[in-house]
Amino acid sequence: MPAFRQVGEKQLPQEVVFMAWSPKRDLIALANKAGEVLLHRLANFQRVWSLPPSESTGKEVTSLAWRPDGKILAFGVADTKRVILCDVEKPESLHSFSVEAPVTYMHWMEVTEENSVLTSFYNAEDESNLLLPKLPALPKNYSTTAKIFSEEKSDEIMKLMGDVRLNALVLGGSSGLIEIYAYGMYKIATVTGVIGSCVALCLSSDLKSLSVVTKVEVTPESEPEITYFQLDTSLLSTYLPEVTRMARKFTHISTLLQYIKLSLTCMCEAWEEILMQMDSRLTKFVQEKNTTTSVQDEFMQLLLWGKASLELQALLMNQLTVKGLKKLGQSMESSYSSIQKLVISHLQSGSEALLYHLSELKGMALWKEKYESLGLDALGIEEAITAVGSFILKANELLQVIDSSMKNFKAFFRWLYVAMLRMSEDHVPPELNKMTQKDITFVADFLTEHFNEAPELYNRKGKYFNVERVGQYLKDEDDDLVSPPNTEGNQWFNFLQNSNHLKESPLLFPYYPQKSLHFVKRRMEGIIDQCLQKPADVIGKSVHEAFCMPLYQASKCEDSASQLFKLPFLWNDKSSNLHYVLFTMLGNSVSKIYILRRQTDISRSAHNGLLAVDFGNFLNNSISGTSGTSFYSCLDAHFYDDETITVILAENSEQEGKERILAQLPLSSIYTEENRELEFSWNSSVRLDMQCDDIPTCTVTLEGQWRILENMKAQYVAVNGIRKVSCVLSSNLRHIRVFEMDVEDDGEAEEEEEEDMAQHISLDQEEFHPSTDNPDNSVCVGPTESVDRTEEHESGLSV
Repeated sequence: MPAFRQVGEKQLPQEVVFMAWSPKRDLIALANKAGEVLLHRLANFQRVWSLPPSESTGKEVTSLAWRPDGKILAFGVADTKRVILCDVEKPESLHSFSVEAPVTYMHWMEVTEENSVLTSFYNAEDESNLLLPKLPALPKNYSTTAKIFSEEKSDEIMKLMGDVRLNALVLGGSSGLIEIYAYGMYKIATVTGVIGSCVALCLSSDLKSLSVVTKVEVTPESEPEITYFQLDTSLLSTYLPEVTRMARKFTHISTLLQYIKLSLTCMCEAWEEILMQMDSRLTKFVQEKNTTTSVQDEFMQLLLWGKASLELQALLMNQLTVKGLKKLGQSMESSYSSIQKLVISHLQSGSEALLYHLSELKGMALWKEKYESLGLDALGIEEAITAVGSFILKANELLQVIDSSMKNFKAFFRWLYVAMLRMSEDHVPPELNKMTQKDITFVADFLTEHFNEAPELYNRKGKYFNVERVGQYLKDEDDDLVSPPNTEGNQWFNFLQNSNHLKESPLLFPYYPQKSLHFVKRRMEGIIDQCLQKPADVIGKSVHEAFCMPLYQASKCEDSASQLFKLPFLWNDKSSNLHYVLFTMLGNSVSKIYILRRQTDISRSAHNGLLAVDFGNFLNNSISGTSGTSFYSCLDAHFYDDETITVILAENSEQEGKERILAQLPLSSIYTEENRELEFSWNSSVRLDMQCDDIPTCTVTLEGQWRILENMKAQYVAVNGIRKVSCVLSSNLRHIRVFEMDVEDDGEAEEEEEEDMAQHISLDQEEFHPSTDNPDNSVCVGPTESVDRTEEHESGLSV
């Protein structure tokens, strides 16, 4: 009976560039060359969903990582320099952020260390939920991006943040820049000074060190060098409770800023362009009329005497029309009402929650013994609180403008509607035919304030009028408001302006009467980002190089697609606090895989720090029964769990049809008592591949934990020891096989034969009834002649 049970196989239409198993579910995420991200289920490799490339996300996926709880998938896109967080339930972006350089590798880790301080913090984490009301859901009909907080989205912040336990998304870039994002949401460390382009990285779960493998271009003419770095991140470990608290606050603040941004987006979409119709009509009227009478006087005459000039009648009856005026009035009332509700229920509630978390963050910053070393600055946070206060003031000003405009326009439209009905000699409803002296005065004041000609506006906005005052607050421009609020006669405003002490008082929020809501919002975001950036800089500067080992020279001519999968592979053993590095040096010893291991605590050393594993003659004899001198080389290797490595092996013989093997390599067969004394004495002045003959080598016995991969030129593997599954990818990056690795039932060989037979039958049916709806689901084949035909077209890597 062959080891491991095959449960799925597929030929994919696009070349796969990344694959990663979910840590908690039987799901595997794939990214292909077309920029598409796909999610497949273990059973029959069924596709769950696909996220096609778009202008907002990008189309050149360069990295992929799962959040430790398996609920969020992150991927980096090079052409847009963005990182996207995607919901596992459906192909939608939950959150995204920009990065300085394209991300070449990402790793998402979870802290496993426990202590009493953290436990008490975990238990008290829900305090903000008790004190703050839940954020209202944003209406879906306004914005597609508002889906992030739609319907039951009052709990969406917690979904984005995940468990209370700290988890961190670590990003490595092409320029050597490394960034750490708490909960995948907010940056808590920026590490510079690492040489080369990152090809792999792994942050230890105890936060004591960070392993990084980079590709260093020594000179433009020479081959690049693969180098291993171990960075000391002990500051994060020492202040773990404080980092966790700070990161939770940062993430709350980041998510609330996004909520406010989406609220403002919905407000902008609620404002309609039809509301500008009055301005454009009046401007055109001024340009075309022949009389010297002002527009304000024309309307005043209509108000007082009930008579209008022929030109004004033409404007009202032919251009604006009774029907058009009625529609404009309805649109204005509906639009203003929607914006007003969004300001009150969403913008204000989000701003108040933001003030709450910033105030708590300020209190943390004042505890200098705990947070000063992390760069938390109380003065910077105070500036951020002040900026939020200014934003709330501007939102309240917008509410007053909306309230005033709604009252004014209602009275104006009611009067003008009656006047136009009389001009057209239509019947005027009795309820509209009554106008008191107070109503006349109200309309006269409205005409005086809004219908003044302003020729300077024509050069700026192309209009002589700005009757509609709300839209100017929602424009994302740096220019001053066209019609700022009138502060003349406001006693409080005059009192503040005349008092130098109050003008500079930290107790009063600055007021920007000339600026739009968008401008004040962008200013608030900039100040908050600047204040929360300091801890990332301080923590990043505390990270320093503890160990560096140049490993070997890489080939410049390697295919870029295959390089995405290529070794080295990094692993963190959480139980033993060890870093592992798996790599091969094919130019020196094709049959060996090298295992470098380091303690996560840089003050300690690990025994058997570097060993070479030789698969030698034993495996060949086990398969073929001959005693030749051929060897097997390792094409790919990943840690299955803390005790096992999964490898793809290839025969080194020159014969055609070289066998590819999927095997499990127990670490217990490498780190034995006999090998305990094998230690490598490294000469730091010489690259490792020049000392490979001195590296201690052990030959392993696989004890039947291997399987020949027939009719497949296997090259890469992705595994998940928690779910006990593996996925093998061929050298042409399109042929995939999925295996369950722990087979216990003795009758599973027969079951597998039955599955293969069922696949043959389904394949024959597909040949007669090809699917046109989903080409991805029409290429599932069994390990038979159909696979043989596809393998003829594979361009394998030579070994």
